[in-house]
Formats: sequence, C-alpha cells, structure tokens
Amino acid sequence: MTNAMQAPVGTPCGADDEMRGLLLGAIPALRAFAFSLTYDLDRSDDLVQDTLVRAWTKADSFTRGTNLTAWLFTILRNLFYSEQRKRKREVEDADGVLAGRLTSLPEQEIRVEMREFQAALDDLPLSQREALVLVGAQNFTYEEAAEICGVAVGTMKSRVSRARGRLIETLGMNGTDDIGADAVTRAALGAPP
Repeated sequence: MTNAMQAPVGTPCGADDEMRGLLLGAIPALRAFAFSLTYDLDRSDDLVQDTLVRAWTKADSFTRGTNLTAWLFTILRNLFYSEQRKRKREVEDADGVLAGRLTSLPEQEIRVEMREFQAALDDLPLSQREALVLVGAQNFTYEEAAEICGVAVGTMKSRVSRARGRLIETLGMNGTDDIGADAVTRAALGAPP
C-alpha cells in the first residue's frame, strides 16, 4: 500500500491510485449533473473532463473522509458558472433552426411523457433545476446539496419544494400520486419509489 492509502480520516489525500479509482467511479454522476446544467453532450463532457483535471491537480486539497462526489460537484458547478459568465454575450441557435432539425416523433408513450417532463424541467429557473437534480436525481442530502451550491440548507429545501410544485403544476398533475413508474421522475418530484 502507498502512504496516501494509509492516511487517517481527515488528512489531505494526494493524487494516487486510490484517488484515480474514486475519480473514475464518479464519472457517471458527474456526466449526469453536467448534462442537467448544459443540455449539451459535448459541453457536459468537456465540463466533466475539466472537473477531473482540476480535481486531479488539486487532489491534495481533498480531505479524506469527506464526500468526494460533493467536492467534485462543487468543482463542476463552479466551472459551469465560470463558463456561463464567459458565454454571457454569446447566442447559440437563437432561432432554434438547429434544434428543430434534431427533433423526431416519439415512438412510444413513455418518450412523450419524458419529453414533457424534460420540457417542464427546462422551464425551471436554473437554481431550482440544479437543486432538484442534486436532491431528487443524484440523491444528495439537502445539507450536501446546499454545500455544493454554497447556500443555506433552508434555501436548498425551498428551491427543491418550489421546483417540485412547479413541475407538478406544469405537468397538470394533482400531486405525486399522478406520477408514472419512471424512478427518476418519481424521485425528482419527491414521490415514494
């Protein structure tokens, strides 16, 4: 074993084989979170790559025994907002011509429902969508999600509650009992599994 692997809880963790394994294991969750922010596979993959590079080079600032995924999500979120500030004046596909070419008719009912859900999710303010994805889809606690976003726990709870309420209203539901069997949708809207 290397010295870094034997480090006690609460000590900085260097970039070693164990850290490499932890980073690789976090990629699916990072990709999902990045896509929920960008809705662009290429941009989300770039964000994940930049996050992993930053995490690897700053591995000594990660404290063993803390939540690595939350640390990585914080890095990814900060990179996303930095990129957003840079892109503030850019306009991508303003008339929707490119997006219009990518549409296709749904092949089954679940796809229609998923598209309706996705459209409703897209209409949420970014702060609410981000909170809902972290708590509902990524299963972070309110405390962890609040730390990732740099807000108070009460603010995170409020954002999730407002997002869920708005989704239920937008989708024309009476409450979480109307939600279908899709586990991700049920979790995002706060319905029991």
